[in-house]
Amino acid sequence: MSDPKPNRIFLSPPHVSEREREALLEAFDSNYIAPAGPHLDAFEKSFLEKTGFKHCVAVSSGTAAMHLALRHLEVSPGDVVIASSLTFIGSVSPILFQGATPLFVDSDPETWNMDTSLLAEALERCRKEGRRVAAVVPTDLYGQSCDQEKIRTLCDSHATPFVVDSAESLGATYRGASTGRTADAAVFSFNGNKILTTSGGGILASDEREMIDQARHLATQAREPVAHFEHRELGYNYRLSNLCAAVGWAQLQSLEDRVVRKREIFQIYEEELGDLPGISLMPQSPKGESNCWLTVILIDPAEFGASREEVRLALEEENIESRPMWKPMHAQPVFEKCEYLGRGIADELFEKGLCLPSGTAMNGVDLARITAIIIGQCRSR
Repeated sequence: MSDPKPNRIFLSPPHVSEREREALLEAFDSNYIAPAGPHLDAFEKSFLEKTGFKHCVAVSSGTAAMHLALRHLEVSPGDVVIASSLTFIGSVSPILFQGATPLFVDSDPETWNMDTSLLAEALERCRKEGRRVAAVVPTDLYGQSCDQEKIRTLCDSHATPFVVDSAESLGATYRGASTGRTADAAVFSFNGNKILTTSGGGILASDEREMIDQARHLATQAREPVAHFEHRELGYNYRLSNLCAAVGWAQLQSLEDRVVRKREIFQIYEEELGDLPGISLMPQSPKGESNCWLTVILIDPAEFGASREEVRLALEEENIESRPMWKPMHAQPVFEKCEYLGRGIADELFEKGLCLPSGTAMNGVDLARITAIIIGQCRSR
């Protein structure tokens, strides 16, 4: 009989405590089960206090939040939306929901976020060709804010709305402020693998009351405020439930501690792996502080002696989950006919990048287990 495998280490599992259980039971016992109730109100209020935004609406997913933002901006067939190529599909699929055309932009090698020089080129190209750019949608990759100030300036010079996908970066900062604050709107995710979870959910946040009021209206099937069910436009069933919001409210209370732990995990990986030949970690931008949602390493097989995939499989053999970086959107079959402006940076990052376990409940033994396996794969030593 073979020895049992050690306990599974997941990439970024939920981290819950007694506080979340108590909040969930309180919501359950109150019988506010449907997508409305005091815990939903408290969650939104607490989110605004944590981030500094003036208005927000909690919805069923980050994708739903992005869809509502683009709907408010009247993104339509024939429009172009410029977006990061290196991202998760939920950031950009709402562009197609609205019938618009994505134009994907490559990554900056210094930060891995949207290359602002290529963004400037894309905006100018669309202007010369007479194409309306309905929005610019960069992603805060793996918890690090994009260059909001530069993107804001470029968007303003072309009178183009700026909606940032901050799904991965709650708790991160840009020039001392919460990520997303420079944009017209920011989208956050509370999926089970995020730094804060509601099991599934998201928030659309903005300083523009009109946007959030319309999003709240559309998220509840666009029901008019009358006694009967009256609908003057099509809406969606996008509102977050009161039960999920109770969990989110409880998790928000420990957001700062979670960011500290994520950054500690990044530093441990950097100390243990950073000097290995062929290994480098995601660069940290001096313009802000990442929440280090996931620690990502690049593996140069010629120098390290093993490929990204060989390292991933070695970890999996020991019951440790890791994952390649996001496959760029311009390389996805569903977007094969979409325009892409780039220099091959995102493709190289995908080829060499590996996301390492980064759950805030991991301990020193877990981290030692992971790093020992990776070090053991270094055949050039």
